[in-house]
Amino acid sequence: MADPKGFLNHGREVAASRPVEERTKDWNEVYVPGSLLPIISKQAGRCMDCGIPFCHNGCPLGNLIPEWNDYAYREDWGAASDRLHATNNFPEFTGRLCPAPCESACVLGINQPPVTIKNVEVSIIDKAWDSGDVAPQIPERLSGKTVAVVGSGPAGLAAAQQLTRAGHTVAVYERADRIGGLLRYGIPEFKMEKRHINRRIEQMRAEGTKFRTGIEIGRDMPATALRKRYDAVVLAVGATTARDLPVPGRELKGIHQAMEYLPLANKVQEGDYVSPPITAEGKHVVVIGGGDTGADCVGTAHRQGAASVTQLEIMPRPNDERDPVAQPWPTFPMLYKVTSAHEEGGERIYSVSTTHFEGDEDGNVQWLHMTEVEFVDGKLTQKPGTERKIPAQLVTLAMGFTGTDRENGLVEQFGLELDARGNIARDADFQTNVPGVFVAGDAGRGQSLIVWAIAEGRSAARGCDRYLTGASALPAPIRPTDRALAV
Repeated sequence: MADPKGFLNHGREVAASRPVEERTKDWNEVYVPGSLLPIISKQAGRCMDCGIPFCHNGCPLGNLIPEWNDYAYREDWGAASDRLHATNNFPEFTGRLCPAPCESACVLGINQPPVTIKNVEVSIIDKAWDSGDVAPQIPERLSGKTVAVVGSGPAGLAAAQQLTRAGHTVAVYERADRIGGLLRYGIPEFKMEKRHINRRIEQMRAEGTKFRTGIEIGRDMPATALRKRYDAVVLAVGATTARDLPVPGRELKGIHQAMEYLPLANKVQEGDYVSPPITAEGKHVVVIGGGDTGADCVGTAHRQGAASVTQLEIMPRPNDERDPVAQPWPTFPMLYKVTSAHEEGGERIYSVSTTHFEGDEDGNVQWLHMTEVEFVDGKLTQKPGTERKIPAQLVTLAMGFTGTDRENGLVEQFGLELDARGNIARDADFQTNVPGVFVAGDAGRGQSLIVWAIAEGRSAARGCDRYLTGASALPAPIRPTDRALAV
């Protein structure tokens, strides 16, 4: 146990954020650089090293949280990094982007603020990179087997790294011009600077993983050709079919899916554009959807100089505290969350539904019409007499995703079966109905968290390794049917 009285002597402290007026003028991460290390040992010392650490169950990766908390408390950063990497290929990603279901499952959180698990995690890995403790892990021997991984998001990268370390020759195919999937083009720089992805890619290259960008399987290369070229294939293509809003006026100019809007802002930071083709500058912006993607749109609009930003959510405002009956510990509660983007301004409106859009004579959106809604006998119903309109010169739709892209032909060319939810079906080894073809991440699970994506990538890699060699020493954090306590 780190500090037997740590949870009694120290309160919860989290990473310090830069002032709003400073950070909205740039695209750097919102946190004060180096602000965590002075406090993180005491925060790690708040961990009680529980006899039954529910944080393990809250995390799909099964992170060994009490163990690396103990090492962080003792400032043994090398050992802490080793325990962190034992279950997680990319803790610098999860430490910045995961909503931390482990903290919701923390035993201390029953009656006190939980341990700052996420902050400890990111401190350990950042210290490890700074100290040179993150080195390539070259396989001792090659198996002679080849694997293609389609998709370079967190699931694809995790699967590729695990399979490379098992000795297979792995090539990652990505349809975009850079590696990283939604990590690269869906997550804004202010949440995670892309240097974190770049150095992991260099590590993977040094280990032997090959990367092929600008190739979309199904369009640029037939799935059948890929299957013939490689001994096995892992599909980590995500759930990229965005949910649309079929209301009058949807065709007006200025209404975009979030994943049409956000990547362009990231491409500016990559140097591809001087200014984004779609910008919020000087416009009244409305973001439809109250999740993390919607918050990303809010923060991006602030940095582009929006005249106003309004975020709409069809569901009621969540509670500030856990409902012990409806959402008991250690489940992951749906609580009112103020992200860094919300701290920067704008308005959030709950329990409203868009009825239609109104445009000008040139076909540009100008107004969004909405009405309040409520649940009546379990059914969402419009409230009469609550209709109103708000200015909207740029609208982003951040309402989630409905499944894997079916337009590029990948599903049909492989002959893949889908489950009842429209995801690619798989067995206990993450293998599809096509022998040698595996699926991981959102493509098989549906839209989910980054920790689930990495866990699925690691588990699919084990299944693929077993298929190729008859056995596998790779860890498998989950099965396709697993559901963590916290999610």
